[in-house]
Amino acid sequence: MPAAPALARHEIVHRSCPLCEAHCGIAVEVERGDAERAERVVTIRGDEADALSRGYLCPKAYGLKGLLEDPDRLRRPLRRRGAGFEEVGWEEALEEAAARLGAVREAYGPDSIATYLGNPNAHDFGSGLLMPVFLRALGTRWRFSATSVDQLPKMVSSCLLFGPPLAFPIPDLDRTDFLLVLGANPVASNGSLMTAPDMPGRLRRLRERGGRLVVVDPRRSETAALADRHLFIRPGADAFLLFALVHVLFAEGRVALGRLAEITRGVEEVRALAEPFSPEAVEPVTGIPAHEIRALARDFAAAPRAACYGRIGTCTQEFGTLASWLVDVVNVLTGNLDREGGVMFPLPAHAPGDPSRGRRGRVPYARWRSRVRGLPEFAGELPVAALAEEIEGPGDARVRALVTVAGNPVLSTPNAARLERALASLDFMVSVDLYLNETTRHADLILPTTTPLERANYDLVFHGFSVRNHAKWSPPAVAPAKELRDTWEVLVELAARVNGTRAEAVGELALRAVLEAAVGPGTTCPQLGPDEAAARLDGETLPERMLDAMLRTGPYGDRFQEGGGDGGLSLRALQAAEHGVDLGALRPRLPELLRTASGAVELAPALLVEDTARLRAALAERREARPFVLIGRRHLRSNNSWMHNVHALAKGRERCTLLMAEADAARLGLATGDSARVRSRVGELVAPVEVTADLMPGVVSLPHGFGHDAAGARLRVAAEKPGVNSNLLTDELALDVLSGNAVLNGIPVEISPAAA
Repeated sequence: MPAAPALARHEIVHRSCPLCEAHCGIAVEVERGDAERAERVVTIRGDEADALSRGYLCPKAYGLKGLLEDPDRLRRPLRRRGAGFEEVGWEEALEEAAARLGAVREAYGPDSIATYLGNPNAHDFGSGLLMPVFLRALGTRWRFSATSVDQLPKMVSSCLLFGPPLAFPIPDLDRTDFLLVLGANPVASNGSLMTAPDMPGRLRRLRERGGRLVVVDPRRSETAALADRHLFIRPGADAFLLFALVHVLFAEGRVALGRLAEITRGVEEVRALAEPFSPEAVEPVTGIPAHEIRALARDFAAAPRAACYGRIGTCTQEFGTLASWLVDVVNVLTGNLDREGGVMFPLPAHAPGDPSRGRRGRVPYARWRSRVRGLPEFAGELPVAALAEEIEGPGDARVRALVTVAGNPVLSTPNAARLERALASLDFMVSVDLYLNETTRHADLILPTTTPLERANYDLVFHGFSVRNHAKWSPPAVAPAKELRDTWEVLVELAARVNGTRAEAVGELALRAVLEAAVGPGTTCPQLGPDEAAARLDGETLPERMLDAMLRTGPYGDRFQEGGGDGGLSLRALQAAEHGVDLGALRPRLPELLRTASGAVELAPALLVEDTARLRAALAERREARPFVLIGRRHLRSNNSWMHNVHALAKGRERCTLLMAEADAARLGLATGDSARVRSRVGELVAPVEVTADLMPGVVSLPHGFGHDAAGARLRVAAEKPGVNSNLLTDELALDVLSGNAVLNGIPVEISPAAA
């Protein structure tokens, strides 16, 4: 009689969802079988005991199961063969990738290779820890990423004001009395550069305790619908509005720095800079009446605790760095920087334990420039708007090889048609990616990796942007197929093979660098040397051991003491806390955090002061409103383009529509369901129209990340609702001059009925 089959057992794995910045806690129900039965994710729910999210979950989390099971997802390396691809083994793929990258570097130098990193790398701690090793191994300075179509202006302004490029003041959302939101839709984004699960609940509680929410946006967004006040603003005019608020604060004697006065330089210089930007002067540019601007400034200054918050709409515009700077200026001048209920600096568990460590006065800006347009480097990267021209540029100095890691720049960067043509001219391209998509279809090799549910994670980036100090370890929910590798493993293998060494040797050097910075004289663990610390580390993988060193020497770490030291955190302790660890409310961190040369908040850095001349010139021009300008938008179910290939996230109504104000649609004879032709300097497309009362006249809106109709891509679900690629319209020549960030909002376009 045959033996009865073993019964499957169900297990709950608690971890975080890494699909957006909220990093909500999830409970993954997994069916475990015997050796002959594969593990299966049954469902994903919110973790009600999670220390930060308390059970909240948005629809994206279920996409983790869809991604894991997606039949289109790559599971073996692909190599180009003729017009298509063939599967090859890992050894063959890695050897060919390293040999061909090495050959290009040998023939033309390291800067003939470029790299592009997509934003999923920020949600993968292994990639985050080992990516620098890979980039150093290549030796190239031609590094690009999604940063320069996103938050680069905020990084530049924060570095100039405070020192560290990622020292972003975060709204103390749960204690503020007045939240001013510009260029952001946190109800749809779950917060961005503001890790805050359950944004609708947090905003509701703000109002329940008597606080106020004011949203400034060209669209009455999901967040604006919850606000006490919504003000329409012309796209790209945020810097004018913010300077007008500063003007009123000075003119009416409402500046009150409080304790910040002792550690802030440049206040009088800012007063002089704000003088031309009165509410009356900026009204024609912003579209906001002067009396509304004055009332907003007064209400913000009068609030017991207030926070001004700007996000991607303030970054991806012509004056992105100035707007990002002025958000912080408003907070400083009203005494709301670094205080409860204002904007504060989180203290993540993996941060250096000694706040006095770190170089002062080093601004990583324009240490080199791109070849064609001379665009400035910042923090080791060049603006991605320069990538196509650097590939197409004349002479032997041009980019000849490209490595992309978890990125789809053909859909996410400006003038996508030009970039696509440029990719076809490369000598060699390798992509580390899960999909054969609109970008990777141009690659010679595609190296697939594990998905988030198949690997462990710790949030290296977004714990640093959290509205509450918090730490969480995410174990893998299921074991990956044997042939799959984590991203960090692929990067270390490539780094080693390009330089003719062993992966183990590369890993040892990476770990040694972390330990030398974490222990020894002048650190929180002066009693230990790197070798002794290495012998005490926990962790099964290289990234886990690196993280253990960071946690144990961090601000809450156990300092390698038996039984735990101050706070007692270590990798082992974090692994035992399956719902995460609440490390307390945000608390003041100035002046210890500051890394400026003066050791003060530099409210008027020279680069920003000089760039205000450009803003004054635009004010003097009294620019007439363009017939139409294009802005983006985001949906709660979408973040990256791959999400459109997961049925659970892509189902429902068509979301890639051209939003148009009622008056504009009537004037052009368009109605919902009609098709409109949209044309910019660089391209055109045809999109279905959706007429709305929630959009400022003269503004139209398309979401990003669509355009899934490319021949050769293997995205069957996405191809059912391909939408249109909004970056066929964005212009690679339109930049925020100071940072080089692409202008993705306020693009001048012409609209006409498609039938015409």
